[in-house]
Amino acid sequence: MKILTHTVKPMIPDSLVPLEEIAHNLWISWNFDAIMLFIRLDYEVWARSNQNPAKMLGMVSQSRFEEVAVDDSYLAALRDVYERFCEYRDGQRWYKGGTERTIAYFSMEYGMDVSLPIYSGGLGILSGDHMKTSSDMGLPLVGVGLLYRQGYFRQYLNADGFQQEEYPENDWYNMPVRQCVNAKGEYVKIAVEMAGEHVVAQVWEARVGRSSLYLLDTNIEENTPANRVITATLYGGDKETRIRQEILLGIGGIRALRALGINVAVSHMNEGHAAFLGLERIRELMTGHGMSSKEATQALWATNIFTTHTPVPAGNERFPLELMERYFSSWARELGLDWTSFMALGRERPDDDKELFCMTVLALKLSAYANGVSELHGHVSRDMWKAIWPGLPTEEVPIGHVTNGVHPRTWISSPMLELLDRYFGPRFSEEPTNLATWDRIERISDDELWRTHERRRERLVVFARDRLKRQMMRQGVSEKGLARANDALSPTLLTISFARRFATYKRGNLLLTDPDRLIRLLSDRDRPIQIIFAGKAHPHDLPGKEIIKELVHFSRRDDVQGRIVFLEDYDMTMARYMTSGSDVWLNTPRRPLEASGTSGMKAGMNGVLNCSVLDGWWAEGNGMENGWAVGKGEEYADEDLQDEIESKALYDLLESEIIPMFYDRGRDNLPREWIRWMKNSIRDTGKNYCTHRMLMEYHGKYYEPALANAKALEDAAYENARAASGYLELARSQWPSVAVQDLRTDARPVMSRGEKVTLSARVSLGKLKPEQVRVQLYYGPVSSQGQIEKPAKAEMAASAESGGLWEYGVTVMCDTTGQQGYAVRVLPRHESLAHPYIPGLVSWA
Repeated sequence: MKILTHTVKPMIPDSLVPLEEIAHNLWISWNFDAIMLFIRLDYEVWARSNQNPAKMLGMVSQSRFEEVAVDDSYLAALRDVYERFCEYRDGQRWYKGGTERTIAYFSMEYGMDVSLPIYSGGLGILSGDHMKTSSDMGLPLVGVGLLYRQGYFRQYLNADGFQQEEYPENDWYNMPVRQCVNAKGEYVKIAVEMAGEHVVAQVWEARVGRSSLYLLDTNIEENTPANRVITATLYGGDKETRIRQEILLGIGGIRALRALGINVAVSHMNEGHAAFLGLERIRELMTGHGMSSKEATQALWATNIFTTHTPVPAGNERFPLELMERYFSSWARELGLDWTSFMALGRERPDDDKELFCMTVLALKLSAYANGVSELHGHVSRDMWKAIWPGLPTEEVPIGHVTNGVHPRTWISSPMLELLDRYFGPRFSEEPTNLATWDRIERISDDELWRTHERRRERLVVFARDRLKRQMMRQGVSEKGLARANDALSPTLLTISFARRFATYKRGNLLLTDPDRLIRLLSDRDRPIQIIFAGKAHPHDLPGKEIIKELVHFSRRDDVQGRIVFLEDYDMTMARYMTSGSDVWLNTPRRPLEASGTSGMKAGMNGVLNCSVLDGWWAEGNGMENGWAVGKGEEYADEDLQDEIESKALYDLLESEIIPMFYDRGRDNLPREWIRWMKNSIRDTGKNYCTHRMLMEYHGKYYEPALANAKALEDAAYENARAASGYLELARSQWPSVAVQDLRTDARPVMSRGEKVTLSARVSLGKLKPEQVRVQLYYGPVSSQGQIEKPAKAEMAASAESGGLWEYGVTVMCDTTGQQGYAVRVLPRHESLAHPYIPGLVSWA
């Protein structure tokens, strides 16, 4: 069937035209007064559009448009909002550097707003907050992702409480995205070869404040039916679907930016899904600048950034040999690599022909800059991937950390934001990078803060009852049963929430370990608690689905009904209600399996107190009277024992600390100590775990040096990359000859603090020169296992050469008591290396 198509736009009166620009810019998602414009326009249509302003404009009646077009009150509100939008869009930026070079940020998912459902959970929410904050700060950054026809699944529960999934179709012509066009007015499209097939993708743009997010879509006529579904669902399909999506994201994403005329100087991969972009950038350098594969790889390495989110090896994407051969045999030839060398890019053990190709390994090997997403996760990641850098101490594996954050104006409730704006002053909104503003929380009276929070709890209860009633109606519950939904929860009781992905390691059912003890807490006559659960299990995660079912069944018991509820289809709207209206945010992962976690940060900024295992961000964030720690950071080999110990610890906290503090009221009925902790939580979480702190850290650690590297490469016409590549080729050929011999010291068996020690060594360098290596003294206290702990490093200087050996020496101070150890190592040195930690190039005495 041949179908002719065209697009129909709403007829918006001239006085209301700014609504269209506001509706198509995701700036609206963190500006409630802009949202209020659409609610005032027509609340019923707003609700029917699923809070999608772009779609809503096409649903509002023409008569209503004409009515509002002459409403001076509405027009004044629109003028005020649009002026602030323009001031934001065109105003001063925190970033003062040049904008001629762009950072391209790649992520498989983006959680911007409910109106753009291309996210599944925490990774996407982080990506969305990253983009919003980049806009706030004016960074020269664009986002790249995929435009999923169905997005992630919608969750519903059957009558037995078992999770079911549905995949509604997205209508992009009524969503806040627009097709990109070139100077000729043609739609921007790119092509990627996949296993001999020509796959075409159309490019769409979502405006995020003053930044842009570009999304690739294969659901177009030029493609075969099989290729049109590449962008059908997020995290759907089999391994072949995944590799096709990741080829499109990485390789196609770079090509899309080139087609748009964007100068990609630095690429930042948010997880390994986009790691194939490195191959495309290498190919570009080879064809555009006549570089060899090794030279191009060296140029890419200095401008590539990788953020890992996965704390367990099994969670990292790996592809089998047959898939790699099908999709990348031609790529190996184009890059001038034999097949073994190409596959080695994705292998921890390059010579192991049976090892699968790992996207995380590819990203790490092609990136000079890599990081985990919390301090603890940085330690875990260095230990997990240390095999890539044999001979390098774990603490020196070049994977740092930038702890995640959340975007305050997206996640702090509107009533709380109004309160903070009033007391923090205009600096709070105008200078979000001024983190000291959060210290002004003490200006707010206890009474105002508590009343604001109580209103949010009331709204959460109303929201939960409505969602619960709709769930029950869909399940065919009787009128008598529906009446119970109206009585569920109380707006005055201590409310504990648990909302996150239902993976087994997150232990959503830990509180059910001792049901009798839990029931006593729920039904206590004087100091009862209530609990709200929400979250999705992966469609193929049957154990996760069973946990949800267990919770639903428990919530239906006669002795707990109304005090525990499970709300289906957790999304950003529900998250906003729960993270602002709860009293306690519960998190119970098995340490160290939570890389970061950000839901607790959202709650903390709203004054909701965290109660969590010391994992992810909470291992850093706890300890300032802002919440409670379950345990002391222990790790267990026996999971059943861990569950028993930590569930008891959680019950003890509830009974002895949390519940008494909440219900301890004075004559004014204010829980003064609880409010004091709320203020601590808002201040500490706001200062330390907002995305403005996170982006300033990314900029200082990675973006700024990577952009400087890109400029240096361009200014030198890539001769510095060629020189570094040539040096590394020489170093690798000579490294078997590099050896430290005859380490000597003038230290006595017992030395006094403050005395100096001179150490010397003779070092074989092969054909390398002293200025081409770093010879370091590696020293510090010796542990009971015979290892040097908390090592210091001192550069050793070459003095003379004799018999093919160079004499090196250094003098250091004895400044620590106890047994001290000394070792000497050799590392590569070249002015164009971002750091000296190159796999295979370290030699120890």
